[in-house]
Amino acid sequence: MNTTAVAPTSDITDPKQQARVRRVLRKGAFAVLSTVSPAGRPHAAGVVYDTAPGEDALYVHTMRSSRKARNIAENAHVGVVVSVKRVPMAPPYTVQFQGFAELIDMDDRRIVGLLAAGHLSTVSGHGALDEPDGVFVRITPDRRVHTYGIGVSTLALARDPLHVGARTVEL
Repeated sequence: MNTTAVAPTSDITDPKQQARVRRVLRKGAFAVLSTVSPAGRPHAAGVVYDTAPGEDALYVHTMRSSRKARNIAENAHVGVVVSVKRVPMAPPYTVQFQGFAELIDMDDRRIVGLLAAGHLSTVSGHGALDEPDGVFVRITPDRRVHTYGIGVSTLALARDPLHVGARTVEL
C-alpha cells in the first residue's frame, strides 16, 4: 500500500470529468446543505434538490422561517455534499463544493417560468407550492468542485482508496 501523501488529482479543465460531475448533479436528488448562523455556528441539513436545464445551480424548496433560510439570508455562503453510492461495501462517491445561495420568492418570474416549463418537480410537489412561508433556494457552485470516486476506476479505488479517489474540476 502507498504510504506517501499524494495530492488530489486535478482534472480542472478535463471536459470528460466536467461532464461526469454535471451528470451526477443532475441525476441526484439528495444533498447535505451546510450554512452558518449569524453567531458563526454551522448547520447541516439533508435536502431534496432539483436542477434546471442549462444551469449548474441546484434548487431547494424550504420555508423562509427555517434555520437554513434564515442563515442564508444572513450569509449566502454555503457548502454542499452530494453522495452517490457506487460500490457495495465502500464509501459513497461524492461531489462537494462551496457556493452561493439566494432565496427566491415562489412568485419570482424565474421560478414561475421554470415551473411552467415543467421543471423543479422534485422540489415543488407534495404541497410545497401551497405553503405561504415557502421559498426556493438557488445554490450556485463556486467554479471549483471536488469529488471522490467520480471518474476513478473501481480497481484503482480498491487498491488505494486514500490516495486515488479525489479529483478537482472547474465547472
